[in-house]
Amino acid sequence: MPTRRDITALLAASLMIPGQGFSQSVDLYQLQRDLINGTPAEFFAALETIKQRGLPDMAAGLIASMRFTNGPNSNISKALSAITGEKDAQSWFDWMLWQERNPQVIPDPSFIKFKREIFLAIDPNFKIFLDPQDIQPDAMRIRLEEIIWGGVRKDGIPSLDAPDLVRADEADYLQSDDLVFGVEINGDARAYPLRIMGWHEMFNDVIGGVPVALAYCTLCGSGILFETKLASEHDPLIFGSSGFLYRSNKLMFDRTTHSLWNQFTGEPVSGPMTRQKHVLVQRPIVIDTWASWHAANPTTRVLSLNTGFDRDYGSGVVYNDYFTSNYLMFPVDVDQGKVAQKDFVFGIRQFGGAKAWPLDVFRNTPLINDEILGRQIVLIGDAETRTVRAFERGTRRFEVGLTSLTSDDDLDWSITETALISSEGQKLPRVAGHIAYWFAWNSYLAANSELYEH
Repeated sequence: MPTRRDITALLAASLMIPGQGFSQSVDLYQLQRDLINGTPAEFFAALETIKQRGLPDMAAGLIASMRFTNGPNSNISKALSAITGEKDAQSWFDWMLWQERNPQVIPDPSFIKFKREIFLAIDPNFKIFLDPQDIQPDAMRIRLEEIIWGGVRKDGIPSLDAPDLVRADEADYLQSDDLVFGVEINGDARAYPLRIMGWHEMFNDVIGGVPVALAYCTLCGSGILFETKLASEHDPLIFGSSGFLYRSNKLMFDRTTHSLWNQFTGEPVSGPMTRQKHVLVQRPIVIDTWASWHAANPTTRVLSLNTGFDRDYGSGVVYNDYFTSNYLMFPVDVDQGKVAQKDFVFGIRQFGGAKAWPLDVFRNTPLINDEILGRQIVLIGDAETRTVRAFERGTRRFEVGLTSLTSDDDLDWSITETALISSEGQKLPRVAGHIAYWFAWNSYLAANSELYEH
């Protein structure tokens, strides 16, 4: 991973080369360059000019430069306060939060070229995501100023594509309490351990004849299973990790068009795919212990340790410090009035709406009868293992019986990965949902989501 000093040196070299595809009318552009690779005199002169100009459209450039400059951040922060009127923000983290809360502040057009060159200095392979026409404000579905580098280069977190699988009895590396992502499609059951997927954050596979990708954002605590065959494309899309983040959520990309996609919503945010209204279809997935998943799915196959990569796939190794803390690694503005930022929720986006259930509610009861926009559902959950499954319930209400679920019409129901099945053979379909940290759900769905309160 490149250090801040490495990146500063790269910027000093790369910023001497005029960018391609942009206007060269660039006093403001040059000021932003001087913040990173200028001499100390040029650095302070640039800040003074920006302050005297007094317009907030330079805020994005100042904030971007705070991460990579050799100049003092305290002086950049003072310049930001002078042009924005904001007095409380100090650090880059603070100013990123300010930027998220102030979308009405539009950057000067020179910022696009400046931000692009910062990214290209980190990794020239980022160029494939940064066609100048694709990163104009009217071409993107998110703000360029909120896209940040996540600490790795393109494919620095390598996806697993059609990975090797083994039989359950061959998966002797797994402990009974290891968590796995469990998927079953058309009778094909698979287990993808989190201790492996944390190093890769993406698999592309075909399960039960259906091309799918797991988008696992470790920062968001969310693993979402998407179908990858689009009606407009001949072949299924294959996804990878771009190295970019947006509100502490990784941006994935498809290898067909190299468009960037929001991993959390399954929608393209820049590149050719944004010209059509694509939304990836979700499939049900569950987090469960290996012992529980195996008992319920004895024919399951399991991700092999033979991934082709040299990683420490031991239990509790990957991201353990982050997972066991309350802090966020990257800035996100989140409402913590009712739920703490790193509390887990189970979220559903279906039926024209969205709703989140704090995982803690399942500590008091393993079953909740509820609804989304009038669509009746039942949720069965275990807060300790982050295991939640949701099903449509029609007009019935359910409760937990001795060995299965019972409904208020005196039927017994068994739980499968695709449906609730009654003793008389009736089926109630599974509803796709996923676990996530509250900050991620709140950041993307805030006003458009209900929150279950009990």
